[in-house]
Formats: sequence, C-alpha cells, structure tokens
Amino acid sequence: MTGNDRSTLENRIAQGRGETPADLVLKGGQVWCMVTGARIAGDVAIAGDTIVGIGAEYRGKREIDVSGATLVPGFIDTHLHIESSCVTPSEFDRCVTPRGVTTAICDPHEIANVIGAEGIRYFLDASRMTVMDLRVNLSSCVPSSPMETSGARLDAGDLLELADHPAVIGLAEFMNYPGVLTRDPACMEKLRAFAGRHIDGHAPLLSGRDLNGYIAAGIRTEHEATTATEAIEKLQKGMRVLIREGSVSKDLDALAPALTPLTAPYMCLCTDDRNPLDIAEEGHLDAMIRRLIGHGCDPLAVYRAASLSAAEAFGLKDRGQVAPGRRADIVVLEDVESCAIRRVICGGVAIDDEAFRGRTIRGLVGLNSVHLPPLDAGSFHMTGTGPTPVIGIQPGRILTDHLIEDIAATDGDRRPNPARDLARIAVVERHGRNGNIANGFVRGFGMQRGAIGSTVCHDHHNIALVGVDYADMAVAARRLAEIGGGFVVVENGAVTAELALPIAGLMSADGFEHVHDALVRLRKAARDLGVVLHEPFLQLAFLALPVIPHLKITDMGMVDVDRFQIIGDIADAPDMGHDAQVTGEKR
Repeated sequence: MTGNDRSTLENRIAQGRGETPADLVLKGGQVWCMVTGARIAGDVAIAGDTIVGIGAEYRGKREIDVSGATLVPGFIDTHLHIESSCVTPSEFDRCVTPRGVTTAICDPHEIANVIGAEGIRYFLDASRMTVMDLRVNLSSCVPSSPMETSGARLDAGDLLELADHPAVIGLAEFMNYPGVLTRDPACMEKLRAFAGRHIDGHAPLLSGRDLNGYIAAGIRTEHEATTATEAIEKLQKGMRVLIREGSVSKDLDALAPALTPLTAPYMCLCTDDRNPLDIAEEGHLDAMIRRLIGHGCDPLAVYRAASLSAAEAFGLKDRGQVAPGRRADIVVLEDVESCAIRRVICGGVAIDDEAFRGRTIRGLVGLNSVHLPPLDAGSFHMTGTGPTPVIGIQPGRILTDHLIEDIAATDGDRRPNPARDLARIAVVERHGRNGNIANGFVRGFGMQRGAIGSTVCHDHHNIALVGVDYADMAVAARRLAEIGGGFVVVENGAVTAELALPIAGLMSADGFEHVHDALVRLRKAARDLGVVLHEPFLQLAFLALPVIPHLKITDMGMVDVDRFQIIGDIADAPDMGHDAQVTGEKR
C-alpha cells in the first residue's frame, strides 16, 4: 500500500465516521436498499469516488439537497455495442450518463469486424476518458461465422493480448453457438483461453440438451431470450438472463412476466443496439425501468435487475448498492414508478455539463474503410425462377421467417414486386477482400420506390441495400463509399437523406444531437419511399447476421441459419482470395 493509498483509506474511514467533513454529502433523501427493500432516511456521505456513510447526519465540503428524493444505485447496461448508437464512446457517455447509466459493459465487435484489434484498443483507450465506467468484453466472434467476409479476424491469441487491461471483464457474446456445440477447434481455443473468466452468451432459441451443452462450455449470461418460457429455461439451467430492449430487438414485453422478486437477483437489463433517436424519444435503461413497472413488475425487482443483480452477474463487487465502501454511483429519483431522474452521481462526480468538459478524446480510427467493387444496376439482377427463399421480417425482433415464394423471371431476372412487398436485398463486400455481391428477397419493408443503404451491417459490416429500383441501389452504394460509410436514402437517382459514419463506417465524429437530427431526416425519407418499419436501418443491419434464425443474407449468399449453411448464389465478382469459405456442411 502506497502512502497515497493509505491516506485515501484513512480519509474514507474518518469521513465515514463523521470525524471530518465528507467530500460530498447528499442531504435529505432516503436510500432504497436493494437487498432488504428498506427505505433508509439520512444523508449519504461520499469520499472521492466511494460512498462512506448512509443513514446518519453528515457535514460535507460540498452538500447537495436531495430532500424528498429516493436514492438508488446507478444503472448498469450489461450488454451493448456502442457503435450501434452511431456515436463515439465519449458522446455515448454524454448521451446516457445523465439518464442514470453509470456503468456500461460493451462488446466492440462491430468495429473489430472492420479493423480488428485496433478497434478494441480504441474502446479500451476510451474507457480511461469517460465519466461513466466503461467496461469491455472482448469480442469472441470476429467474424461471427465462416459465412461472411469481414475486414478482420481475431483468434484466441489476439484476445489474450488484451485480456489483462483493467477495463476488460471477459469474453463477449459467443455468437457461434453451432461452433460451440460441434466443438469447432477455434471456438474451443477461445473458450479454454478464457476459462474461469466471465463468458457472455448468445444462444437464440437454443433449448434442451443443446442448451445444456452450450452452458456446460462455461457460458454464464445470455441476452437472446425472446419469450418468457425461453428465459425461464435458461434461468433454471444456471444462466443469468439479460432482458433486452434495443431499437430493433424489443424483448421487454415478452420477458416482463419472467421478472419477479424471486428471479430478479438473476436477471439484468441491456439495450444491445440503441440509437440516439430512440434514446431521445424514449430513453435508455430508464425507459426499460418505466415500462417494466408499467407491466406490473415489482419495482424493487426492476431496480435490482438494473443495478445490484447486474453488478453481481458480471463480478463488479464494488457497486450495485448505495452503501459504504461501494462506488458512488447514485441515481436521485424524483419518482420511482416513472423513473423520473432529478440528479445522477457517477463515481462521486455530480453529472452536469461541466462533468463532460475537458476530456481527452482519442483521434479517429478506421477512416476510409469502404472499398467498393465495380457495380451498376445490373449487379442486382437475379437469374432463375420458381420457388425462392424470402427473408420475412418480424417487426421488433431480429429473428426472421424463412419464407418461400414463387417468383417468375422477366427477361431472365427475378425482379422486386412492391405489390407483393418483395424488395431486393443485397450485400456488397466493402473491405476490399473479394468484391462479393449477393442478392436476395426480403418482405416487410413495404417499400414502393427507391432504395436505402447502410454500412452498419451486423457483424461483418459490409454494405447492405434494400430497394425496388436497381439504379437507386447502385447510387446508394456509391454514395456510401464517397462518405466513408453510414446511412443513405435514394429516390429517382438522388440522395434524399444521409448520415456519414466515417469511423469504420459505423460512428460519427459529431455530437449525438447531430446524429439524432440526421436520423430523423433519414426515417422521414425512408417513410416517403413507403417503408413501414419503425427503425429500418438497424432492422436492415440485422438481416445480414447469420447467427440469428432463421433466414439471413451475407456477401456469400442467402443463409439458412437453422442448417448453418449458404443456400443462395453470389453474383459474379472478382475473387481476391479471401480465405473464409463455406462448403455447405453444418458446422
């Protein structure tokens, strides 16, 4: 123990005993105990970043009046990809910390799929600069499967080089669940490398003995449950279940019945993917708390899941309670049921505009990451005829239906048909690896004209396009390359709305307010095309994720996720020797 550490320890004890004024005192509120449910009257004393006293009267060098308020622990988002907020970690911090999120556990696998370990190091560096405590789970599946072309690959050795960083918790969501069940050597190497550390799960619809085998691999938490029955089975088999409510994956309504005073110690909250538009209009974890209470969930169970249960699930023993010795992460509530927040304290810092000033922001990474192969309107033709696989969107979910439609060819091309809600979906490889272009059909956008495009395309982040006009699709792809990635809407050959995301084609360097305003314009422009989805761009992104049932598309073709194999054809494109090949076997 250094002299400075000794002084800090002694100061905490002295301030906790009331022998000297505390650095900060919250006066006049009541602490809501997440263990006993008691409401404890008295001041809260804080020394530095640590709570040192509750339930008594304290003097403070600085005092804040919280009379009439209820004090609960800071909220913990247990699984998210900050890149999906379309802003940098520092802007995400400024966006959600005032909403009570004092800890966020991120998986930077979006940027890692584009630029590899450099992307993870970007987030590790950012964790030193944020006001919130930003923790990182190391991306386990880069790429998520062999059925896609990513910009990078990470093996167990790459991850172990980062494992001892103080911000790292463990291994992020293990998405390649077929690889776990079939004991794929690369999967086994990563699981062995992180044995004894936290390993986060990703097992949509997995049940029975397959679920047993997956959990037996040492996987502890899971956020893909979409029904209460699925969540309960996972709880009964020892997993901690994270209730997810993002911009696309909306599982809260279905899982609310599973959250009870009995299960709350083993359930947490997460957003996974949520953009500034929905954060501004609805909220973040605060919105989840409001809605769960509105569903009739016990309020103590809800706040416990948002704080103490989350801390326990991820081994963060220094937080989750407003109690002596715990990190001073406190949400001051005006009203419990509506989660109306009066003030937030994060690591002993009272959150206001001043708290976010003076931060050192690391330089931009992943610029100029969009490398477009030659393409034109003809690149989106589909030959053949007869029964055709069609991706069926389930609004509010990232699960899709595997539909079969008879689609006749006209002049050798199976064309989009707005009258049948059949749009062309295409994925264009953009990392400069092989120039793949894959085409298919999707139902659920309601698009009547034009096209939309995105470089946010989970998890490989190639260019994803949906359109009923091939020329507009080509314009969208070229514009995405010009702006370094992002979102675009095109009608009659003209770009009608766009948002540039030049950081790896995923994040803006601008403030979250700018991103919010651009997303408003994009959503309106998409609706002008006839699009009926609430969040068309993130919904589009998940249509390319081949580890979520049932039918998806990557740059290698249409993917039958249940059989874990490619079923579609890739348009003619130059082969640049990318080594990820799929032979059709179940893996």
